Amino acid sequence: MTMTATAPNDRQAKRNVAVLVAAQAILGAQMPMIFTIGGLAGQSLATNACLATLPISLIVLGSMLAATPISSIMQKWGRRAGFLIGATAGATGGAVGAYGLYLGSFPIFLAGSLLTGIYMSAHGFYRFAAADTASDAYRPKAISYVMAGGLAAAIIGPQLVKATSQAFVVPFLGTYFAVIALNVLGSVLFFFLDIPKPPPPAADSPRGRTRLELLKTPRIAVAVICAMVSYALMNLVMTSTPLAVVGCGYTEGNAADVVSSHVLAMFVPSFFTGHLIARFGVEKIVASGLIILAGAGMAALQGVDLGNFFIALILLGVGWNFGFIGATAMLADAHEPHERGRMQGLNDLLVFGGVTLASLASGGLMNCSGGSPVEGWTAVNLAMVPLLTLAGGALIWLTLRPAEPSTR
Repeated sequence: MTMTATAPNDRQAKRNVAVLVAAQAILGAQMPMIFTIGGLAGQSLATNACLATLPISLIVLGSMLAATPISSIMQKWGRRAGFLIGATAGATGGAVGAYGLYLGSFPIFLAGSLLTGIYMSAHGFYRFAAADTASDAYRPKAISYVMAGGLAAAIIGPQLVKATSQAFVVPFLGTYFAVIALNVLGSVLFFFLDIPKPPPPAADSPRGRTRLELLKTPRIAVAVICAMVSYALMNLVMTSTPLAVVGCGYTEGNAADVVSSHVLAMFVPSFFTGHLIARFGVEKIVASGLIILAGAGMAALQGVDLGNFFIALILLGVGWNFGFIGATAMLADAHEPHERGRMQGLNDLLVFGGVTLASLASGGLMNCSGGSPVEGWTAVNLAMVPLLTLAGGALIWLTLRPAEPSTR
């Protein structure tokens, strides 16, 4: 009886996973593109070098501000509506960014970045959508497989940067045209999603915990902290990487290759992260991610040879994968279905709030904390220490507490 009950759900979930993997590959390619050139374009437009990474910061800020509204739209109208809004915002942000580059206007370019953040927010819900129709056994694998779609994005995005960044007289203009095309093409995929809209709550249905009550739940609090730290540290270092690579005498192509290796490392482990979670437990996988992130910082501090950049950024990607996917799986199992919209929106609001601060700090640390790119790069990687200490301490505290029953 159990097999009969769960198999149809998993067939539906696998179809949705296939659609979301394709969306991750096509639409997701714009993120490594923008993160590769955003700081370089900002550096060319800004009057103050300390503001070079402000475009990246505004993308993340836009994502943070959009997280709760997008989550509410998905709760009321379904995942498809939210994802189509995200793709529309991505295309619009690319168009406004291109116009800002054409005019040489930093404020207009920043406005485009803010709009792009709405896409980034919707993109963050792909992982939650993968879990919506999945059985308990398939859920961590579904999340992991959708994240693995970023493997194709890691290849497509940087190669498009190489092909388009100097295609026009205005540097990077062609890349933003490519971003528009990706959003238009990728939006078609969402018409193939088969995720039912959440039923409207009945008068006597449970209302669930308030946001404050949810955050006071130890397992939820630690999941949010670990997700925040994993994503913030990844963003802190990745945002500075193109500036550091070019600043140390290498080419934009070298920077794109380093970012490509990083994004590959972010998503290749996703083919087995879900299996590792199922076998060893989510806490051990999150802990492994934090340790690998620390290893990335140590590798970066060993020098600024191109090989050091590759090693540090590969470790950064793997550490993010284990830490962030593990925290997502931990969170997905810690709240009731009727609390989904409230908790997932709150989670991404907090996560991208932390990422916003990290990306703001990235440009200042890189360009304004020393007299050379080497000193700036050192400052960026030393900044990882307090955040890793926070997440590691929270995870240890959780594991020492008595086990809590799952909500599912």
